[in-house]
Amino acid sequence: MRRIFVLIISIFLLGITQKVFAQSPQGKQFGFGIMIGDPTGATLKLWTNRENAFVFDLGSSYFGSPRLDVDYLWHFDAFHSSIAKLYAGPGAAIGFGTGHGFFYNGDEGFYVRSGGAGLGVRGIFGVNIIPRETPLEIFFEAGLLVGLSPDFGSAVDAALGLRFYP
Repeated sequence: MRRIFVLIISIFLLGITQKVFAQSPQGKQFGFGIMIGDPTGATLKLWTNRENAFVFDLGSSYFGSPRLDVDYLWHFDAFHSSIAKLYAGPGAAIGFGTGHGFFYNGDEGFYVRSGGAGLGVRGIFGVNIIPRETPLEIFFEAGLLVGLSPDFGSAVDAALGLRFYP
């Protein structure tokens, strides 16, 4: 058991020592890729400068399927490292079809939106890793989604993804 622990720590430390960019891969502005979680689907990222970016996600979700998200992100160097950046920002989500949430409404049970479109806002927080000399970005993000229309509800978003910068 001790050897497995030492092996895992060694691999982790080796990964940390690898050089990565703390901004878009190879200075490219536009990347696309996939994400798994909530939502699951396609993702696009458009950097506006070294610290800010717009992100567009399209996929299926517990909030509604299909679902479209638009976020504005600020990237910051919380680790004081060139390995990874944290990011955070506000966004909006539109879900179509049936949607569910974590908001509990007494006798009626959990929030359910059937049919139509749902509009919500979200706050997202994540970490991205951009390996040096590759056109890739690996990210993990989580946040709160608050459904505003047609009814109030809430849910948690979390996704793991990979973007390619051509």
